[in-house]
Amino acid sequence: MPDKLLQSTGPGRPKDPAKRRAILDAAKTLFLRHGYEGSSMDAIAAEAGVSKLTVYSHFTDKETLFSAAIKAKCQEQLPELLFQLPEEEAPLENQLIDIARGFLALINSRESLEMHRMMVSLANQGSKLSRTFYEAGPKRVLEEMALLLRKADQRGLLQVEDPLRAADHFFSLLKGGAHFRLLIGCAAPLSEEEAEAHVQDSVQLFLRAYRAGQTG
Repeated sequence: MPDKLLQSTGPGRPKDPAKRRAILDAAKTLFLRHGYEGSSMDAIAAEAGVSKLTVYSHFTDKETLFSAAIKAKCQEQLPELLFQLPEEEAPLENQLIDIARGFLALINSRESLEMHRMMVSLANQGSKLSRTFYEAGPKRVLEEMALLLRKADQRGLLQVEDPLRAADHFFSLLKGGAHFRLLIGCAAPLSEEEAEAHVQDSVQLFLRAYRAGQTG
């Protein structure tokens, strides 16, 4: 009966954002718990408390849903607004610190660590999902950061010849050895004080390298 009611609404009917969020939350939970292959659309629908038809009405297939779940996770910690350079003269350093905090919280979260481990396993199996993961998450964040740095260069706030490479430098500083040790289970997560110190140090190093007006 619920499926028939949904079918009668027509394709132009606005979709329920609450159901979309529930589907994405269910997808993130099950993909991490059971892996991509072990998570069916039926199981995701049941976890979200909706019909399978509703899942397909929001996401055309499982790969599309997987990509959307990755994007949603990244946007939780790093919303697009965070990468927009304010029109008014706001300190760039403060914005970089906010991005650094969000990025560090994202990559060190349990969900992100489990997803990275799963992607490495899938890559060894020749799966194309690793590329889907990269394009939906890390690549999007890298490109948005590069766009911010390009605008900062144009405004004279930084001196950046290659924004994409500079964005890579920024996030590589934040990952450092601590993230690798956490990823392979050789260390505990940083404390709040350690994480904040790492953010401050990384941003200051980045600014020293790319601050405008430097010579040679």
